[in-house]
Formats: sequence, structure tokens, C-alpha cells
Amino acid sequence: MKPTTPEKIRNVALVSHGGAGKTSLAEAMLFDAGAIPRLGNVESGTTVLDWDPDEHKRGQSVNLSVASLEHDGVRITIVDTPGYADFQADVVEALAAVDAVIVVIDASAGVEVGTEEVWRLADARGLPRMVFINKMDRENANYDATLEALKARFGPKIAPVYLPIGAAESFRGYVDVIEEHANVYEGGVPKEVPIPPELEGIEHSRRDALVEAAAEASDDLMEKYLEGEAFTDAEIEAALHKGTREGSVVPVFVGSATANIGVRELITMIAKHVPSPAEVGTRTTTDGKEITPDPDGPFVAQVFKATADPFVGRLTYFRVISGSLSGQGHVYNASRKEEERVGNLLAVQGKETDNLARVGPGDIAAVAKLTSTGAGDTLVADKAHAVTLTPLQFPAPSLQVAIEPESKADLDKLGQALHRLTEEEPCVAIRREDGTGETILTAMGDAHVDVIVDRLKRKFGAAVTTATPRVPYRETIRQAARIDNRYKRQTGGHGQYGHVVIEFAPAEMGTGFQFGDRIVGGVVPKQYIPAVEKGLREAMAEGVLAGYPVVDLQATLVDGSYHTVDSSEMAFKVAASQALKKAFDAASPALLEPILEVDVVVPDEYMGDVMGQITSKRGHVLGMDSIEGMQHLKAQVPQAEMFHYATELRSITQGRGRFSWKIDHYAEVPHTIADRVVADAARNGHGPERAH
Repeated sequence: MKPTTPEKIRNVALVSHGGAGKTSLAEAMLFDAGAIPRLGNVESGTTVLDWDPDEHKRGQSVNLSVASLEHDGVRITIVDTPGYADFQADVVEALAAVDAVIVVIDASAGVEVGTEEVWRLADARGLPRMVFINKMDRENANYDATLEALKARFGPKIAPVYLPIGAAESFRGYVDVIEEHANVYEGGVPKEVPIPPELEGIEHSRRDALVEAAAEASDDLMEKYLEGEAFTDAEIEAALHKGTREGSVVPVFVGSATANIGVRELITMIAKHVPSPAEVGTRTTTDGKEITPDPDGPFVAQVFKATADPFVGRLTYFRVISGSLSGQGHVYNASRKEEERVGNLLAVQGKETDNLARVGPGDIAAVAKLTSTGAGDTLVADKAHAVTLTPLQFPAPSLQVAIEPESKADLDKLGQALHRLTEEEPCVAIRREDGTGETILTAMGDAHVDVIVDRLKRKFGAAVTTATPRVPYRETIRQAARIDNRYKRQTGGHGQYGHVVIEFAPAEMGTGFQFGDRIVGGVVPKQYIPAVEKGLREAMAEGVLAGYPVVDLQATLVDGSYHTVDSSEMAFKVAASQALKKAFDAASPALLEPILEVDVVVPDEYMGDVMGQITSKRGHVLGMDSIEGMQHLKAQVPQAEMFHYATELRSITQGRGRFSWKIDHYAEVPHTIADRVVADAARNGHGPERAH
């Protein structure tokens, strides 16, 4: 990567629904520009950008990947992204690094759910975009239907610049609407030809539409348009550039990445019309300061991706916003308030890297072995110039699985492996579930879980199995009870003696455990009262009904007795724990389950199905609201019914629904379910088998 100025840089992300051909397009762009010596393909795993073993195994991108090319003195850096929804975190990361988006669409599939989602993410960052209708040589390719779907979904700013000549097997080139000529590919080389007669009328109407869109982007051209004057090609190009940069025009191109048709032209249009870092101008910090892309200004960069590699260590990708940085120095992480040592700066080309002497505004580069920096962090020259850029907003993971190491050796490695995994996976959460003892992994979906399991074994040597988590039930009582329990054991020599009278009562929900005593006259010596509380707490942690923790309980030690020789802390601990178990026989015990507050976002047409499913899961709808054409449903649903909801919601909404959740409260489990849980626990050696 040669040093250059911000005016000569174009940073673009390729985004799409899965399978639209982003990686093949990126490969063709790199090949056409001479950045790579041969044209690889996804199926054989030979592309520059799909280099991860997980990607070879699945035949699809699961990580973002970076590569650059040179065209007419302009450096174009491509950030290729995954198309499958489970790997959306990498799309969020990629969009933080670039100044424009190329939306790739399969001509035979049209506007799919993934197209809508990446468009929404680009909107959220205010990024200009272009559309490349790919796979025009594929069976059932339908340019007109795809274009109409684009206009219907995204409005009149959709502006076709190229029209296809033929489709499927007969696809052979395109008509340039601006320059009003056609290019036909023969032997992989474009040849300029007259516009085919059957396309002349269509070309004129498309040019008129493009002229109208261009006029919308320029007051001068709008005046000229209203007066009926013709536009020159240069005027259209200038307005197209301005409209693209401002987002009022979305140019549409056509081609086939695998046949390498229309790819060179897309490269040219990116160089012409994607805004440079200099044109994008200032970035605003979290405290309202403006950072300009000045090579001589203070160094400011934003990290957009961090990976953990067992051989290289941490590799951190960043985009320079302002100033310059040389290798073998120090930077200050303003987000975490820590200093980091910088080794070699690296230019990235897929999995290959080259050393860089220096980076400046607009450059996308990487550095190895930063110790604590993660995605979204702001790096600055030093503490004195500390500013922070807006951190990245990732979707919340929603699919939970329990994971267990396959062997003792895997157990020894698992803790460190999970720590390193979370360094590179912002949409993964790991926690230990109180009450069940399980390690819970929360991810974006089934495919994400599969990749994580493979990665834990391949990269970090920790093989795990997955299962549906156990529900973290809780136990409590519904009535008060006074329990008189005497623990006495004589085994020769000193015996064991502890006598307690404890009043148990249900506590207010969410208050936990409250212990007190009303001992008078030393019937239970003060030194043994803490042992009574400890015995209760230990017994509560183990549970009584089904082995789940006891909650929301008041216990008051009111009476008892002791033996001057045989009493001990252990004896009073045992006496107290036995008293708790007796209380569960006498005080109407209950099993509690976690209730989730769930927020579901779906298009209107799926609302009936979603509400029906929520109801079938013992859920209760709290309310609905319509925001920007999407229905937002809030409900409360038992967690036991929600472990597979991420997959189910995707199925019933064709991938258009999303949801988030949090534990809201605990509620009593219906008798039929509670009896089954208690019986299952008894069979597994937890708690007595008793109905209640």
C-alpha cells in the first residue's frame, strides 16, 4: 500500500444478502486492477478475501476481510462483509471503517431480507451507496423486476446508470446511460458497440430518469431541467457525484462477477463518485469536537475490528481519521484510558500483510499485539490529545446454548479460550448461570454458534459440546411455618448437638434472603447464631424441591438449646439446614421461573403470526407500537419457552424479524410444569420427588 493523500483514497464496503456474490465481485475487482495475479473462486476456497478455514468449510464469508487496489492513481480499499444475518457484527464493524457502501444484489433473487437490513445499517451511519446488480448471467436473472423492487423499497433516488444487454445465458454487456453507448464483452474484453435497437427506447427513458435524479442534486441543473435544456455528460457526471455523496442518488450498475462483466466499470465509478476521506470531511467526537482529515493534525483513529490468533496474537484493524502514525511507538486508547505500544504497522491484503512506515487520514491498516484495545475504541497520539469517537452499536445476541468441555484437557483451556473469543466477537456473551452451574454462551443464531464451536477447537484448542440450557428455576415458600428441629448425634466421645426453632415466612419478591434472631437469655449462644445463618444459606443454595436456589425467604431464629460439651458450629449448621427442608414440607413450597421482557420488531404482515406464537409460549403481550413501518411488540414470556426463539422468529418472518430480551422477574410455575420439573430432578438425584 503506497502512501497517498486523503483525496486519492476511496474506502468502500461490499454488503448484501447472503449469496449475492460480494466476495466474487471483490476478487474480480482485485484481479482486474492487477492487485492479484489470478482470479480465485469461492467454491474452491481460492479467493483472497475468504481465507479463513471456517469460510472454506461453509463456502460463505463469516468475517469481514480487507484488501486494496489502485486505479488511475486512486487507492480503493474494499472491506468485504458476511451476508448471513448471524454475522452482522462484522457488517457493523465494516461500516465504521468506510465512506460508502456497494450493495450487491442477486439478479435472480432481487431485494431480499438481507438487502433491507444492510440498507438500514447504512442509513444509520448516513453512508452513501451504490448498487451492483450481480449474476446477470444466472438463470432466472430479471433486471427489470429487481430494479422495480429497489425503487419500491428504497424510493425514487434509485438511478440506473447501466442497462443489461441480454440476461441469463444471453447476457453479454451493458448500455451506458450517461455516455449513450453499449459495451459488449467478447473473450472477456469489452468492445464498444451501438446501442441495440430493442434497448434504444428503454435507454432514453432511463436517461431521462437519471437526468431528473441529477437535477434533484443540483439547483443549477434543476433550473436548466425545468427550462427543458439538455444536460451534457459532464454535467450529469458532476451531479451524479454530488448526489451520490449526499445520498440523494443511488447509482445502479449491472454485471457478473464470475464472468467479469461490468467489474472494471464499477471500479471506475467508485473512483469517480465515492467520496474521498477529504470530501467526507469532519467527524464529531462524543463531546462535540470536530476532527478533520488533516495529515498534520493530532493523530486520531478508530478501531473497527480485533481478532485473536493463536500464532500472531491479537490483530487490531483501524481507520485513521486525522494525523499520522509511524510504527514502533505508542498510542493512547482514549476509550479505555490505557497506553498501548505499537509495533509494525501493517497493510492488509486478505490474510497477507506488509509492513508500512506510516499511515495517515483515510488509511485502513492493522497492528499486532495491542493488549486491551477492542472494536470501537478510539486511539489518539497521547493522553493530552484524548478524544473519543462514537462507539460501535452492535445487535444484542439472543440465542442461548449451554457449553461443556469435552474432556479435562479442554476444561483447562476453556477459560482462556472464551476470553480470547470474546475479544474478537462483540456479539457473544459468556456467563455462568447461578442455580444450574452451566456456562451459557449467547450468540446471534445457530450458524454463529457452529462457527464459534469450530473456532474454539481450531484456534484455541478447547473442544466443547452444546445443549439447550437448563431453566434457572428458583424455589420459595408461600406460607409461614415455625420449625422446631433438634440435631443430635452420638458417635463415641464428643457428640453433635444443635437445637433451633426458626420462624420461616415468604419475603417480598426480589428481596432475597433476610435473617434475624430473637434469642433471649442465651438459649442459643451468640457464637452459634452465625452458624445457623450459614447453614440456612448453604441449604438455600442447594435447594429443596428440585435442587434450585431458594429465594425471597425470611428466617428468624427464635429459640433453641445447646449442650455445653456436644454443641458446635457444625451441629447448628446442620440443624438449621434440616429446619429449612422441613419448612418446605409445611409452608406450601413453590417453584419459580424467570420471566423475560421481550421486544420483538417485525414488519406489519407478520404481526398476527408473531402474536400467536407469543401466546402459544405462555406469553403475555404488553403493548404494540408502529415505528417506521415496523411493528414493535413488547411482551413477557417465560424463559423456558424462549431458548429457540431466535431461530423460530427468523423462520416465521422470513428473516425480517428481530428481538431482544432481558430477565424481568420470577413468577410461579404452573403446577403441571412444576410437578414435571420436580420429578425430573428427583430422577437425576436433586431434591425429593414430591408434588405440591
